[in-house]
Amino acid sequence: MGLDAKRLEMLRQIANALAAQFGPGCEVVIHDLTARDPEKSIAYIVNGHVTGRRVGDGPSTVVMEQILHAPENPQDHLGYLTRTPDGKILKSSTVYIRDGRGRVTAILSINYDISALLMVESAIGGLVHTTGETSQGREERITVHNVSDLLDDLIEQSVALVGKPVALMNKDDKVRAIRFLSRHGAFLITKSGDKVAKYFGISKYTLYSYIDLKQEEKRHEQN
Repeated sequence: MGLDAKRLEMLRQIANALAAQFGPGCEVVIHDLTARDPEKSIAYIVNGHVTGRRVGDGPSTVVMEQILHAPENPQDHLGYLTRTPDGKILKSSTVYIRDGRGRVTAILSINYDISALLMVESAIGGLVHTTGETSQGREERITVHNVSDLLDDLIEQSVALVGKPVALMNKDDKVRAIRFLSRHGAFLITKSGDKVAKYFGISKYTLYSYIDLKQEEKRHEQN
């Protein structure tokens, strides 16, 4: 199973055109959401050196959430800021590609490295701004990961959410952390259960009982 060959070729043409138009600092990625293995969603990439990714690498957080939650009518997310693990600032856009039935089958991602431009902007701003003027920007959550980095990052976020190290967590704390991981697609990643169970010092049976506990509570809330 995979993207239709003609549709994939069309997306490749668009990706190549965008990369040629904006140069080597513009990464364009095609994610195949119909692939059987969600950990290998990248079907095509141009200028992968921007984030260090290549064909066959895993999804970003944005794509993982699409795979997990699959909203019926997701809206394109255009012109937002992301940061790569090595510190590059990217201006990014995420475009959802639909088939003839309106189902999202692919994502076209554009990541343009604006790190140097921000340095120029800062230098010019220092010359033209007067005392009292401020400039505030907002960066979104890091979204560029390989699968291993994504799982590590989600675990770190789950611990930060609880607000205490694993050694000091009680059962409720661990349930809360594992619910966060489940909600954000961590367990779609191959062998993630082993890693998460080991990290939190519990058995895989206990891990899955915590996940089932979440489902059980939902059923009680509905009754």
